[in-house]
Amino acid sequence: MITKLPPLVVMGVSGCGKSTVGALLGERLGVPFFDGDDFHPAANKAKMASGTPLNDEDRAPWLAEIGAALATPSDAARSNIIACSALKRSYRDLLRSFVPGLVFVHLSGAEATISGRISGRAHEYMPSSLLASQLATLEPLGTDEAHIPVDILGDPATLVDGIVRELERS
Repeated sequence: MITKLPPLVVMGVSGCGKSTVGALLGERLGVPFFDGDDFHPAANKAKMASGTPLNDEDRAPWLAEIGAALATPSDAARSNIIACSALKRSYRDLLRSFVPGLVFVHLSGAEATISGRISGRAHEYMPSSLLASQLATLEPLGTDEAHIPVDILGDPATLVDGIVRELERS
């Protein structure tokens, strides 16, 4: 049983299943789930829709909004879960500056698997052409970063079961 749930960021590149797994995890744990995509300003969405990757300057205000949301769960909630790519260590450090006890649930898998998922879906503004730039930007989590690594092979419910088991152990 989880006695104190830390704030969680379900992270990874586009197409890895952040929104699906995050929503299921929030439902399972009884805490609010938010999709980080909803925090992007219109300018970021337009830039990505044009096939141009975001840079650090584009991401900074977006990450600050996510950090603030993580730091202020609703009165009834013990925690929040937010899906956010969190590709670089500096991005994760910024999020942790809002919530020092933040835990990252890192969804990862083979590029071919993720590419296949992206090609089979329609996304409002994230074209499949940006996957390569996200994979190039992704920095591995350090041993000093609280995280749960998750291989995306398997159905989302099974992945959530594994995440919950890891949270119960910690």
